[in-house]
Amino acid sequence: MIYFDNSATTPMLKEVIQTIQKVQEHYIGNPSSLHDLGVQARQLLEKAREQIANLLHVTTESIYFTSGGTESNNAAILGTAFEKRGKHVITTQIEHPSVTKTMHFLEKMGYTVTYLPVNAQGIVSIEALKAAIHSDTILVSVMWVNNEVGSIQPIQAIAEVLQEYPHIHFHVDAVQAVDDVLKQGIPKRVDLLSLSAHKYHGPRATGILYKKEGRRIQPLLHGGGQEKGLRSGTEHVGNNVAMAKALRLYREKQQQDVTHVDKLSQRLRAFLKTFESVHVLSPDNATHHIVTFALSGVRGEVMVHALEKEKIYISTTSACSSKINKAHHTLSAMNIPTELSTCAVRVSFSYYNTLEELQHFEKVFTALYAQFSKIMK
Repeated sequence: MIYFDNSATTPMLKEVIQTIQKVQEHYIGNPSSLHDLGVQARQLLEKAREQIANLLHVTTESIYFTSGGTESNNAAILGTAFEKRGKHVITTQIEHPSVTKTMHFLEKMGYTVTYLPVNAQGIVSIEALKAAIHSDTILVSVMWVNNEVGSIQPIQAIAEVLQEYPHIHFHVDAVQAVDDVLKQGIPKRVDLLSLSAHKYHGPRATGILYKKEGRRIQPLLHGGGQEKGLRSGTEHVGNNVAMAKALRLYREKQQQDVTHVDKLSQRLRAFLKTFESVHVLSPDNATHHIVTFALSGVRGEVMVHALEKEKIYISTTSACSSKINKAHHTLSAMNIPTELSTCAVRVSFSYYNTLEELQHFEKVFTALYAQFSKIMK
């Protein structure tokens, strides 16, 4: 079995699974309880928070545990909207549904949302951002790395623009950008940032919201006041501790072989370009772990299932939209023709994928290309 769908989710590492099991077995207390079992659970939870903060080079007080990227994005966007007085928000045309649909919800509530267009490489214009900002703007929300094609937004350049507007919250969806966050750190002007553990071999339904100290947002969940009042609900100690371990292990793997995924990506791109009917849709300067391409005349789901029969697993361009036949909104925004976008599939690598796996993929794809070519003639 070859798993090349790491942008959808990553397999949990054995060490991470073992951590969850150990915590579940030996730390049974509610971290809000006053007795020793509760104190032990609380201490372990806070140690995990500290470890994550150290890896991200931020303060412990700025790390909040959530149920994943969707909740973190909602908390950042709606929390800002409910806290501030303005009614204007800026985002892009290529965001994840957890951002886009939240923006649609705000529009129903009377907010105005500006959706910045992107160019053929899937990148927003800094000048367009500047032109969109006005006195009523309260939030700019931009994803660091696009989940469909891997385009990388100019986060630092956006941060520099927003230096002139200290009242505007800057939120970054970094769910697909854990590599960039670990390598570069979180830019100082970023106020809110979302991460999801299952994108770096951690547990599902577990995530992080970074909130810069001093920035205020309204909580969406009310109750016992956990997570410093921002996110009520009993914390999942095992998952959060495992999330911290997964992030540490991912960083270690990244440092050990920083060019490994780059080499896989470059090899795959070069291989695909040898086929006349194959179009690489990910821009040349995209993130290294995502390569989106299309074989003309072969719908994406057909290619996915053809490879699945050979025990190779890839996806159409978004796991969150693939089952409901949603249009590829990123490819549409990049002006990719519909006849190509419907054929798009995404290969997404992890540091744990191997050259041998990619070589086998190349062999299988070559055979499939020959089969499809006969059908299309």
